[in-house]
Amino acid sequence: MLLLAVAGLTTSVGVFLSAKKKRRMQIFAELYEFNEQLLLNLKFSRQSIDKIAQNFKYIPDLLSGKILPEGKDGTVISEYVFNLGKSDALSQIDYLNERKAVLVKYRDESSDEYKKYSSLYVKIFFLLGVLMAVLLA
Repeated sequence: MLLLAVAGLTTSVGVFLSAKKKRRMQIFAELYEFNEQLLLNLKFSRQSIDKIAQNFKYIPDLLSGKILPEGKDGTVISEYVFNLGKSDALSQIDYLNERKAVLVKYRDESSDEYKKYSSLYVKIFFLLGVLMAVLLA
């Protein structure tokens, strides 16, 4: 019973640590999709940015400044958000097309990092829990 309790506790720590990587991956995936929606919107329908953002989980919070990742990720996102809607439609299309390459890079990087480290964290902390339980027994 002790083995299960300790292993479960340490595994949950691993899941908690991998949640940050998952959130980063989801934010950049949504930001890329949002960028694509804005490009389509500027070319065809001209809806407001807020209306487009409603279809996403993190984008409304990013636009309002409620959540912002730390470090380089935060800088990239804040620059992106700051320049939305600041120019005419043609200039905005050019800007969004330029940012697409950067967003693809961050989306792929965060996805690869999540796949690599999330299962690693869970496995390491599970094994650490089993080791602790064995040492305690």
